[in-house]
Amino acid sequence: MKTIVYSTRAYDREFLTAANQAAGAPHELAFVEAHLSVPTARMAEGYEAVCAFVNDDLDAEVLTSLAGCGVRLVALRCAGFNNVDLDKAGELGIAIARVPAYSPDAIAEHTLALILSLNRRIHRAYARVREGNFALDGLLGFDLKGKTAGIVGTGQIGIRVAAILRGFGCRVIASDPNPDDALTDAGGRYVEWGELLATSDIVSLHCPLTPQTHHLIDAKAIAAMKPGVILINTSRGAVVDAKALIGGLKSGRIGHVGLDVYEEEGDLFFDDLSGKVLQDDVFARLLTFPNVLITGHQGFFTREAMEAIAQTTIANIVAFEANGAPDHAVTADLRG
Repeated sequence: MKTIVYSTRAYDREFLTAANQAAGAPHELAFVEAHLSVPTARMAEGYEAVCAFVNDDLDAEVLTSLAGCGVRLVALRCAGFNNVDLDKAGELGIAIARVPAYSPDAIAEHTLALILSLNRRIHRAYARVREGNFALDGLLGFDLKGKTAGIVGTGQIGIRVAAILRGFGCRVIASDPNPDDALTDAGGRYVEWGELLATSDIVSLHCPLTPQTHHLIDAKAIAAMKPGVILINTSRGAVVDAKALIGGLKSGRIGHVGLDVYEEEGDLFFDDLSGKVLQDDVFARLLTFPNVLITGHQGFFTREAMEAIAQTTIANIVAFEANGAPDHAVTADLRG
């Protein structure tokens, strides 16, 4: 199938091209750096499939434009699909595919990297040493052993994080509307939401973005947290109310924040903005806190994960061309 790939970087071309060649090079792939949006949707004229990423726009207007271009499939090279108007896609007869799982270890390990860096102030120590400052004042951390870690969302990633934290000697508790025996097998236990917030030294978010989880961490939830908590979000940006997060940091209720996602990241992440003035005042304010560590949605970014994402994406396109349906279809009933 003729497929246009939006929001591409060199690494996307490398892994998707390799996966396509491994499958016998069945598809004609055209790579463009532009994000998918209303103005760029017309670039899909003459293509049967679109490959999109997590921050591409797939609202009703974009989908209508894509349908007018002859697009029959949108292959997401990510797990999340909250950026897609699924009802409109169904109305237009455009199939939506995704990559439901690729390397939960990648994101779980990145989660631990954020926890360890914040707790032991690695990011601050690095900057100090480069300036010849070897003082230890302000770098005091704590042992993870014996601390309570609250896991919010126990899918594959949440379970991996729980297992790793148990290896550090943490007491692991969790909250999920759909309990999984794998959590108890990993040494954790499920508790009520209020107990998780009140007793966790670390709260790590691994839930999908749904209407129910939008701003799950708001001012009320923050007020219920244990003072000095480490809050980590490697799931979806809008699970956390960023303005409420700033309030929690200013009050001292939140001790440290590690973010790999951000509510309005679509205008920021995956692009080099180092020569520009940030226009997002909330994000800019977060960057001023010494106890906040933000990475640009790189939790998934390992060789193993990129290979798996590319292979599944190509397999979805192959299946759609052969059978009229991708291997991992997204339909409206998958929404929370």
